[in-house]
Amino acid sequence: MRAHENAHPAATARQCARSVLMVRPAMFYANPETHPTNAFQNVVAASAADVLSVARAEFEAAAATLADAGVKVLVLDAQPGAETPDALFPNNWFSTHEDGRLVLYPMCTANRRRERRPEALIALAAARRFQITETIDLTGLEERGLYVEGTGSLVLDREARIAYAALSPRTHAEAVEIACRELGYEPVAFHAHDSAGREIYHTNVLMSVGPTLAVLASGLVQPGADLRRVFDALEQTNKTLLDLSASQVAEFAGNVLFLDSGASAPVVALSRRAWKSLTRAQRQLLEQHARPVLCAVETIEHVGGGGIRCMLAEIFLPPAGT
Repeated sequence: MRAHENAHPAATARQCARSVLMVRPAMFYANPETHPTNAFQNVVAASAADVLSVARAEFEAAAATLADAGVKVLVLDAQPGAETPDALFPNNWFSTHEDGRLVLYPMCTANRRRERRPEALIALAAARRFQITETIDLTGLEERGLYVEGTGSLVLDREARIAYAALSPRTHAEAVEIACRELGYEPVAFHAHDSAGREIYHTNVLMSVGPTLAVLASGLVQPGADLRRVFDALEQTNKTLLDLSASQVAEFAGNVLFLDSGASAPVVALSRRAWKSLTRAQRQLLEQHARPVLCAVETIEHVGGGGIRCMLAEIFLPPAGT
């Protein structure tokens, strides 16, 4: 397996970001536009104000926990009154890359498209002395009904230039191919379903790739050619496998992110709920490859249907002046 030949010549191979962007929510509730494709969302009886208050407290605590672990956290406030209940999941609308490229992605639903604020992101990057050399805008694919929702849809092995993609109503094969062609990545597309037979809406719900470890619920991947394709890619890139069950995926154990804390070994951000679902052997395996950083985001997970990984948009941009 090899990456596309048009890989950007300035690209380098670093799997873990040193910095992440988090978006502080201005509102938060189970998004009715995304609920048909996200079985992890739940409508709750509490008032919207109370749910937002708890979600904001979880957000602030998670940001502080990551910063205490050595991760550089950038915070952007969501726009008040924009009716973007999923704004605190910014990894779906953009990705950044070490050669300075910013990629904007096509989103499935109208209210999620309103989350895209490239001007605010560019201003924040400039203020924090990051360099953006080029913007790749894939949002025009929405006019053709083609979607690939950032690093929710694409789990990137940046070192090997492989993009894993679980196909779904939010992750279309043609959009994956187009994104990978722009990025110079080899797509590894597959089908995956939960225990009720529903398509997994985002790849990062059941999969994460670190420098030496891959987290995957292999039992949810369609058996046969699809599963062989994923296993072959992981084997060729020398990844140790931490295999999850369907019930652990339901506890957000697949929704984790490996990050650079400035120490010799990476950290892995995961939720308290996810950690509790792991067996002792799985915890030990994870700790052999990264230091766990636990974030308590139970309300965000339960109501929003996204976990701590969804809350983190990696910043791989080079420093200004380089």
